[in-house]
Amino acid sequence: MKNKKIPLEPGFWTDDSITDPFELIDAFFDFHHHDGYKKVLQEMMVFTQKKEICRKEYPGQIFVLYTAFRSFLRSCYRLQFKGDQWKMKETEPVEAGAKLYLASLTIKEFQDPFSVFRNAFIEKSLDEYDFFLCETVHLALSPYIDPSGMDVMTPFFQFIKMLDAAHLLKERGIEKITTKDDR
Repeated sequence: MKNKKIPLEPGFWTDDSITDPFELIDAFFDFHHHDGYKKVLQEMMVFTQKKEICRKEYPGQIFVLYTAFRSFLRSCYRLQFKGDQWKMKETEPVEAGAKLYLASLTIKEFQDPFSVFRNAFIEKSLDEYDFFLCETVHLALSPYIDPSGMDVMTPFFQFIKMLDAAHLLKERGIEKITTKDDR
């Protein structure tokens, strides 16, 4: 069975010609700041439990960020398969003072951010993350409270971890792992 390549769909918020997940991560963090994404995601989560509309003065901004989040998810899905081919350029050990930089990541995840993507998609499927995002945006932009009681915390925390891991990859850079066959 041939593995179907998941399209990144960046056209609504950035250059439509991006097909490489690493390039999309760069564009994603150029489009909006890492902490800003986390803040918006947390804000949307809060508004799923309020009878108010998130960013009432400009709710369309949430929709544009939703399209960026969706492309980001698709990029993370594809990155989970790249951990054997790429590694971070800098691999210094994590010192006690640097642990704050770990954010939501464990030390092992900090050393291998690709494991965050693999674990996230073991926990939930791409379709489940898509549904989580869509439902979160829907409820944040409507005056209704989520009556379903569905698990939103697991995909939320995994999404935050993916944001931190992707930002780490962007900040530290990556390099192709050379094998005997490549030499």
